[in-house]
Amino acid sequence: MALIHALDRQRNLKTTNLASRWTHLAMMFQRLFLLQSFLLLSLTTATAKRLNTIPRLSPIGPRVWRDQPDKTTSGEFDGEDFETFFYNQTLDHFNYRPESYDKFPQRYLINSKYWGGANVSAPILVFLGAEEPIDEDLAAVGFLVDNAVQFNSLLVFIEHRYYGKSIPFGSREEALKDASKLGYFNSAQAIADYAAIIIHIKETLRAQYSPVIVIGGSYGGMLASWFRLKYPHIALGALASSAPILYFDDITPQDGYYSIVTKDFREASETCYQTIKTSWSEIDELASKPDGLSMLSKKFKTCTPLTNASVLKDHLDTMYASAAQYNGPPTYPVNEVCKGIDGGGFGDDILSRIFGGLVAYNGNLSCYVNAHTDPSETAVGWQWQKCSEMAIPIGVGNNSMFPPDPFDLKDYIEHCKSLYGVPTRPHWVTTYYGGHSIKLILQRFASNIIFSNGLRDPYSSGGVLENISDTIVAVKTINGKHALPFNHILT
Repeated sequence: MALIHALDRQRNLKTTNLASRWTHLAMMFQRLFLLQSFLLLSLTTATAKRLNTIPRLSPIGPRVWRDQPDKTTSGEFDGEDFETFFYNQTLDHFNYRPESYDKFPQRYLINSKYWGGANVSAPILVFLGAEEPIDEDLAAVGFLVDNAVQFNSLLVFIEHRYYGKSIPFGSREEALKDASKLGYFNSAQAIADYAAIIIHIKETLRAQYSPVIVIGGSYGGMLASWFRLKYPHIALGALASSAPILYFDDITPQDGYYSIVTKDFREASETCYQTIKTSWSEIDELASKPDGLSMLSKKFKTCTPLTNASVLKDHLDTMYASAAQYNGPPTYPVNEVCKGIDGGGFGDDILSRIFGGLVAYNGNLSCYVNAHTDPSETAVGWQWQKCSEMAIPIGVGNNSMFPPDPFDLKDYIEHCKSLYGVPTRPHWVTTYYGGHSIKLILQRFASNIIFSNGLRDPYSSGGVLENISDTIVAVKTINGKHALPFNHILT
């Protein structure tokens, strides 16, 4: 095995004694904290009808400008440096029923090219996969390779259960069949998976003294911070980028997300902001006319005729939110949308300007809105996660460019029950991981966590934005977007 060969190549290195190894661990993490000033990590649903309109907690933004896909590319990835492995993972870590002992193959990838080896306690950087196949994360986190060179680190990427090739029950169709199978699909099981795989890797490489740092963005950032709290004996520290761990159980005002979306657009262009704010009533007014929906369909070049105005409004809502969430280099989608709206290339009236923003965001397409697409595994999986435990109460308040739409927990739970037959557990995240009075609580027992947020990211409203202690620190960038690109480094 290549990893064993890599280990063998290190056996001629000088062995240090136990005391110096632990000194090395402490010094290594201090150096990692110094990196915070050099990393630009972009440092970077609510009501039932809104459940599918909020951008997911993904570190990777939507692919916009589909006629110019290279505009969204960031960094390069050389997959040849990674080896793929599968771990025989336990289905249920928390029960002792016979079916709990069932196994499934969980994918993880390792890059040992830069690793200094176990003999010198070289560190292990572990990227925790989130709500997508691990392949989609690899190209977006090139900064890990940069730091692997500096720290002589082993790189590990672990795929989240139920995504990619890490599927229980033999097939995706069977795994997603009903709530009895989906019940094993949650964050607690996921971080227990990560713990088992990390222990397996360290045992295989005889690297028991190599410090582990877990890293994640967005939902993966939440997992990284929670992993450090739940498994401090496995991970020496965590880097949690754009992790809205406080956007649960009414800790964060429900309108926090859309307040920042509005702020991003207003700062980009006051006229753009005013046009969007006015457009909702214009859409409703036109839709109320006898042939209004047909006129809206024609004006917005919809892929199929509109049957109600809410389809169009939800599409625009998602577009604006996504643009704000991922508003960073090299694309700056909020600026692009506002250029399209302010430019008036399709007419000077309100709705023509809104269509101009739609074209600016998506590029030149044959049609827009309600195009038929098969739902991705991420869309299907994340909907379950939102309906089970990731109940982030996002609503729209009065001081916004969007129509007021407060979060209604009762409607949210009933909608999820109609989908899966089981109710949401809206308080479980704060019960299991904490969140209330977080500064007081984490000061008592936690350490070695970096929370990074870009303040233009709407999800930063639910992030940790202030230092909690000397070793639980918050890194903020004024212009940063959501989670990525990890690989932008300040020079």
